[in-house]
Amino acid sequence: MACPLADRVLAMVTQKLEQAEAAQLGNRLEQQALAGEFLLDAFDGLAAERARAFLPAIDRAEELRITEDVLATLFGLGPLERLLADESVENVHMNGCDTVWVHHADGTKRRAEPLVESDEELVTLIRKAAAHLGRNERRFDVANPFLDLQLPDGSRLNAVMEVSERPAVSIRRHRHQQVTLDDLSSLGAMDGLLRDFLQAAVRARLSIIVCGGTNAGKTTLLRALLNACDPDERLITIEDRLELCLAADNQRHRDVIELETRTANVEGTGGITMQQLVRNALAMSPDRLIVGEVRGPEVVDMLAALSTGNDGSMCTIHANSSQAALSKIATYALRSAEHIPVEATNRMIAESINFVVHVIKDRERRRRVASVREVTGHLAGEVSSVEVFTAKEANTMPPSPGMQPSTQERLRSAGFDPASSMATGTGK
Repeated sequence: MACPLADRVLAMVTQKLEQAEAAQLGNRLEQQALAGEFLLDAFDGLAAERARAFLPAIDRAEELRITEDVLATLFGLGPLERLLADESVENVHMNGCDTVWVHHADGTKRRAEPLVESDEELVTLIRKAAAHLGRNERRFDVANPFLDLQLPDGSRLNAVMEVSERPAVSIRRHRHQQVTLDDLSSLGAMDGLLRDFLQAAVRARLSIIVCGGTNAGKTTLLRALLNACDPDERLITIEDRLELCLAADNQRHRDVIELETRTANVEGTGGITMQQLVRNALAMSPDRLIVGEVRGPEVVDMLAALSTGNDGSMCTIHANSSQAALSKIATYALRSAEHIPVEATNRMIAESINFVVHVIKDRERRRRVASVREVTGHLAGEVSSVEVFTAKEANTMPPSPGMQPSTQERLRSAGFDPASSMATGTGK
């Protein structure tokens, strides 16, 4: 902290917390409460000291500012907390300690003042966050130069060191934690026709893959789709770092288990992979299995789960189009330990996946659904599919007549009539 007075208060509180911890007087939650008491003691001591020296008292505003800085340093992201307190901030990127870029929700980008004084201080700050802010303690050092972490407010922090010239930090905000398909329609991500279609697809327990590029809105759309589920369905989510946060809304999701990967310890043991979590989740009787982002061999177990009764399951995947998502799945399966042949994977895709929804960020930086593709089967070792929705700007083309009759019937039973929509261009 740049303020000498704040530095002194921080040192006083830190010393007392260390003494309390050495005496085993508190866990982390209790330490936060103790820190509040120690702050009051520190300010009382400073007030008496300044009175004896005939110095003016610390005013209330300064006291509050110092309190915020000290608590942010001890239990948060220090000076970054002030940026994250601004609801208009969407992303923060730090290229070393002195290059800070802030992206706002309205699409503007500005360069901010440096938040720390050195790269070493930045690494120390992120290392502390890795140790204390996630559900599981994570390492950030020479041996583990990559960090992915969910912050307490749901934001996602990614940091690298050693593999880049200088340490770099990226924070992505999840501004729509309780988003629904109605909300996304109001925001222009889709029109009413596509909203009604997706709601029916969820209710009909059709399996959905959400794909798109980085920061296109995949997690937001997945969260909105899940918020259309019956509140009593048993959902098991599997993520590298917790982002969906379904358990935080116990009105919409009453039966949720959230599983998160874990990195290995210093001895190289104790790591938990996505593949292990997917396999374990199948023994937990999920109504729907949700994989936050498929990026490796877990795709094999996910496809097996989808093809053996877990209808309505969902996942996200990085892909440039709805068609490319299917090829990406086959590539991941081929690289798995089982080396599943492409033809076998394509057969599993055809048996387990119903729709692929592609989201994009357009030239106006608006996130919207660009395409919905139905998987219709497989032929000669290839996945057969048809694009059933194509979005042009804010309007959605009516569903393709190529949609399978069995799919149309399931959608109709869930309240969406494809035939009527094709004729009128509107959903029920």
